[in-house]
Amino acid sequence: MADRTGTITAALAGTIDIGGDLPVNRFGFGAMRITGEGIWGEPADREECKRVLRRAVALGINFIDTADSYGPEVSERLIAETLHPYPEDLVIATKGGLLRPGPGEWEPDGRPEHLRAACEGSLKRLRVEQIDVYQFHRPDPKVPFEESVGALVELKAEGKIRHIGLSNVTVEQVERAQKFTPIVSVQNRYSVFERTSEPVLDFCSLEQIAFLPWRPVEGGTLADGAVAQIARRNNAKPSQVALAWLLAHSPVMLPIPGTSRVAHLEENLGAAALELAPADLAELDKIAPEPRN
Repeated sequence: MADRTGTITAALAGTIDIGGDLPVNRFGFGAMRITGEGIWGEPADREECKRVLRRAVALGINFIDTADSYGPEVSERLIAETLHPYPEDLVIATKGGLLRPGPGEWEPDGRPEHLRAACEGSLKRLRVEQIDVYQFHRPDPKVPFEESVGALVELKAEGKIRHIGLSNVTVEQVERAQKFTPIVSVQNRYSVFERTSEPVLDFCSLEQIAFLPWRPVEGGTLADGAVAQIARRNNAKPSQVALAWLLAHSPVMLPIPGTSRVAHLEENLGAAALELAPADLAELDKIAPEPRN
């Protein structure tokens, strides 16, 4: 495979302006994996995870996505320990609204009092006075959606949040939130194999809202089929093809692949230098989405 990491930086992916005042390169880093197994506890190799964060910034990645539930709290602490004081152009987005009873377990909690406590905890762990982008992690069926969003609006009015984003939402929920506050980002599951959120992406494109696809590379399905064939034709990795397709698919797309290894980070970033031919993109567009687990 071609070495696409020598002179590659995230700037090759182009830029996107979040909220009108936070320009970032359109290839970010998702910090979920710098934690232990089951996204629980400390990572197996803490120093390597710190090297990943430093290398990401050195390679021009200036958008890092995390959450209080990653660890829980481990990811945010490690980011601050490694990168604070932060570079001026670094945007850190975090999320609140999920509880972690144990490894691999996630429970929504959209109560306003919980979101306030979660946000204030993130401020302390990240060592900032204001969070650049604070995202509601997942709507809570037990709490009216407007009450959860309203809590973030209050925190924004207090200066603790600069911009508000949403995660795991429908178009209808984004529209409801927009009645109260500008929404600058949406983070939903999306990849070449998982396109349930295509209507949400279309809406974000129209509204110029950054779209952050989580789980942007579906590893088990990359080894064969069209993605693998296109990778061979382009002397690239299948994961690079999947990420390059995302970048080409929409100008509001901001992929945030995560990893706990520097080599994997550099491999992922190779997608920023991969220009797929129109025929390759058309072939990828036709891939039938796979059933979700």
